Amino acid sequence: MNVQDYLSNRNIPFDSIDHTPTYTAQTLAQAVHVAGQEVAKTVLLAVDDGYLVAVLPATHEIDLLSVAAYLGATRVDLASEDECGQRFADCELGVIPPFGSEYGLRTIVDRSLLEDKYIVFEGNTHHEAIRMKCDDYIAMEDPILHNFARHV
Repeated sequence: MNVQDYLSNRNIPFDSIDHTPTYTAQTLAQAVHVAGQEVAKTVLLAVDDGYLVAVLPATHEIDLLSVAAYLGATRVDLASEDECGQRFADCELGVIPPFGSEYGLRTIVDRSLLEDKYIVFEGNTHHEAIRMKCDDYIAMEDPILHNFARHV
């Protein structure tokens, strides 16, 4: 999936921001000059016998026990780099777009991400960011909304 094409084909307004390569959500925030709260960090979670895409602000970390309790799961772990690479083979290794639905996966979004009008996230590479309205993202993805992250 090409994120720019995906959004363009659905007539969703967005900005593409080229920047120096970054490998964490916090350094992405610095590179594109936005608050870390506005940057959506996307993580692949291994949940029981499947996977789930989790999206949270760059300034937060996942409470895996909270996700497990909310889902009624017996096991929730961070997926390995190999698992991420296999599921998101059309992206640079380590890049996970926040559109789990396009990969046959459910997406869970931490409610704290909804506090800003816009979100910024990696496109398909470590040097391209996408900025779009948070409301458009939620309407497109229809994620599970839950408080599962804590500020670090």
